[in-house]
Amino acid sequence: MIVQIYEIQTPVEAGHMIALGVDHVGSVLVSRAAWRQPLIRETVQGVQAAGRVSCLIPLFKDFDGVARALDYYRPDIVHFCDALPVGVEGQGRLAAFVACQQRVREAFGGIRIMRSIPVPRDGRGQTADILSLAAAFEAVSDYFLTDTLLAPEVAGTGDQEPVKGFVGITGRTCNWEIAQRLVAATPLPVILAGGLSPQNVVGGIRRVQPAGVDSCTLTNAAGVDGQPVRFEKDLQKVQRFVSRARGAAGQGASVGA
Repeated sequence: MIVQIYEIQTPVEAGHMIALGVDHVGSVLVSRAAWRQPLIRETVQGVQAAGRVSCLIPLFKDFDGVARALDYYRPDIVHFCDALPVGVEGQGRLAAFVACQQRVREAFGGIRIMRSIPVPRDGRGQTADILSLAAAFEAVSDYFLTDTLLAPEVAGTGDQEPVKGFVGITGRTCNWEIAQRLVAATPLPVILAGGLSPQNVVGGIRRVQPAGVDSCTLTNAAGVDGQPVRFEKDLQKVQRFVSRARGAAGQGASVGA
């Protein structure tokens, strides 16, 4: 059972994640303009030195920008989380995303690729479209991650997502039935994400049978308004998340990969 935690931007916080038993420690490049962040590079290097896996999300889409970042950071995994178009009408627009990943694979053979598969909260009637979308990326990906798409009616533009054009940090669960169907349909390891917390991670593992689980928003610290604070983890929440995920896996709730 892979346990992945995101929005770890400093070596100190990465050290906390490592001490708590996190397997994949994820960092985020929030814009193309601010792509060079020495602290994040130190974070990546510290994670790797500890024998854990570093993941990096670039919140920009062009190959040149991504390649420049990968050459600088050299993470173990680059994670693409675009709000992909779902359905036949979006198939032509998928080609550019697939081609970008192929170029990354050719240029950076030592870096694995994770691809977020957007899954709506409801998703009724869309299972076949989502499985078809995933199949388009199978040959150029090493992992899939199912994450929550808030507005499927505008899938592919991401205008209504928390970060425009991308999926993630919604704090809401995706459709676990579709996520489980993806696990059954693909040979790639699938990480379940989207609104996972210490309270529901066991249920997610039991229902979906993923290779791993991912948390960001609901293991973040809470501000004075009670809302999650970006880029600041609550270590007690992370500890409970890791412990419960490991416990569920130990009880045979997951097939792993």
